[in-house]
Formats: sequence, structure tokens, C-alpha cells
Amino acid sequence: MHRENAYSKEAELKNLAKRELANGLDKDPIYKLRLQCFSRGATGILGLSRSFRVMDDDGSKSLSPEEFKKGVTDIGLDLTDSEIDEMFSRFDTDGSGNINMTEFLVKLRPPMNNSRISIIEKAFDKMDANGDGQITVTDLKNVYSVRDHPKYLSGEMTENQIFTQFLKNFEVGAPNPDGIVTREEFINYYATISASIDNDAYFDLMMRQAYKL
Repeated sequence: MHRENAYSKEAELKNLAKRELANGLDKDPIYKLRLQCFSRGATGILGLSRSFRVMDDDGSKSLSPEEFKKGVTDIGLDLTDSEIDEMFSRFDTDGSGNINMTEFLVKLRPPMNNSRISIIEKAFDKMDANGDGQITVTDLKNVYSVRDHPKYLSGEMTENQIFTQFLKNFEVGAPNPDGIVTREEFINYYATISASIDNDAYFDLMMRQAYKL
């Protein structure tokens, strides 16, 4: 039931964001980008994060103006060149010509209090069995059993297929899905879910039930 309620809350947030975008009023570019991500649900900000990660070949988490613009446009977000340039200049605080993509995504995602961030990180840490900062099918095999899963019992799905399907929840609409979910991507996903839930106790309960914390 908690999953159904979360999906319902997410749908409400998507509809609110779409209505806000459709009202035609001028908006701050960062707020507009956040609304566009919200209109795609929990995977909106995650998709942008993944798009940036694909371009970060050296792992520096640093983006040039060209990379930043490509990351925004590759997932089909509707922003003008001037809006993208304005966002970039606001985050290039030292004038180096590059911005830190982690800092940008933290500013973009909805704010969360420490208790919510803590429970999200506990869920991630439980699944990140080898502690390397990312969740894979191998990690999940070391943490969860699928022996009681209806589709496993019926022979409809294998263990690998069930865990792969779970990870795909974090990759819907994202470019270049790779079956890997990083800590940052996991937090970005649940930051949007969090924005649709007002009650801290309910959010905490939802996470504990979902991940058996």
C-alpha cells in the first residue's frame, strides 16, 4: 500500500508541475528546470544527473558550458540558450568556465531535512553490499532473497531479471541505462518522491517498509 500511495503522490506532483509550467508566467531558469524535471516524476532529476555522468569521462564532476548544455538538451528539457547560459554563469562562481555538477544537482533537487536524507542513505548503504558507492545486481543478490517473489515462484522471472527490473526503476527515461545506481542518483530519485510527501513520519515509514530497514 505504501508504494501505491507514493506513486499517487508522485502523480500529483507531476500534474502540479505541468500546470505551473503551462501558466505562461516568467520563471527563474533554475525553478523552471526543476519544474520540468518534476513533470517527469521521480526520474526527472535522476535523468539529468545520469546525462551529466555519461559525459564525465574523467570522473572530475566538472562540466564545461558545452557539456552542461548538451546534458540539458539530450534529455529533451525545454530551455532557451539564454536560460541555460544564465544558469551556468550563476553556478560558475569562481569564473573558471566550469561548474561542479554535484553542487548544481544539489541546488536543483528539492530541499530535504536531515532525517529524510539519513533514511535515504541508510537504504542505499544497505543495498550497496560492497561499499563502493553504487548499487548493482551483484549487490542486491548479497542483500535480498527473491525466493518468495511471486514471479520467481511461478518461473516467470529469474533472480537476475527481478533485480535488473528493480534497478530499471531508477533509469526510466534516462539516457544510456547501465544497470548501475550511484548514491547521488539514488538520493536525487527520492528527493523528488520526498517533495510529494509532506509528513516526515510517513516518508520515514515508506522508506523503512520498502527496504526493510
